[in-house]
Amino acid sequence: MDEVQRRLMFDDECILVDEQDNVVGHESKYTCHLMEKIESLNLLHRAFSVFLFNSKHELLLQQRSATKVTFPLVWTNTCCSHPLYRESELIQENFLGVRNAAQRKLLDELGIPAEDVPVDQFTPLGRMLYKAPSDGKWGEHELDYLLFIVRDVKLVPNPDEVADVKYVSREQLRELIQQADAGEGGVKLSPWFRLVVDNFLMGWWEHLEKGTLAEAVDMETIHKLK
Repeated sequence: MDEVQRRLMFDDECILVDEQDNVVGHESKYTCHLMEKIESLNLLHRAFSVFLFNSKHELLLQQRSATKVTFPLVWTNTCCSHPLYRESELIQENFLGVRNAAQRKLLDELGIPAEDVPVDQFTPLGRMLYKAPSDGKWGEHELDYLLFIVRDVKLVPNPDEVADVKYVSREQLRELIQQADAGEGGVKLSPWFRLVVDNFLMGWWEHLEKGTLAEAVDMETIHKLK
């Protein structure tokens, strides 16, 4: 664990929730990602996954940096992180806390200024609950908010967080999935991204292109995909 990841692991306090997404406490990012604690205490924390599209409706993917504690060097959606246990990111109304966190992390990870991704431009589409071990020590157990946003942005990726980025069309994503399934070129996808791809993404993407994204929104259901 390098110095940056160590600081984030111990300084950041994640929001603990139950399986109905009620806040039940808070705990360090370090503890929340220890499989021993996840299994023994059933620790579940709130998270978000941003899917940012450009005006051509191409999806921005990132490859996680080699220094990430969980799932280093895997390809995933635009930005994946956690709202923190702080007032601005605990706001439940209109999912503003999660939107604020998404805006913060797009700046941290990809250098996208807040004014380029206004919080009211995020569309929360759904929530899913999943568990995924990364290795023998680390893993994820998250209640994940899935957010779409369409903006043309300038990227300045943070090398402590991101190894690479690329925009893909739906067909190019399908090719990337085939590469990952075949083990070609060392391509790996994050487990949460793969769950979204397999269960939601292609249909939502089609709605986006048709201008009917509002029809896809379901923030009542928590999809248990662990």
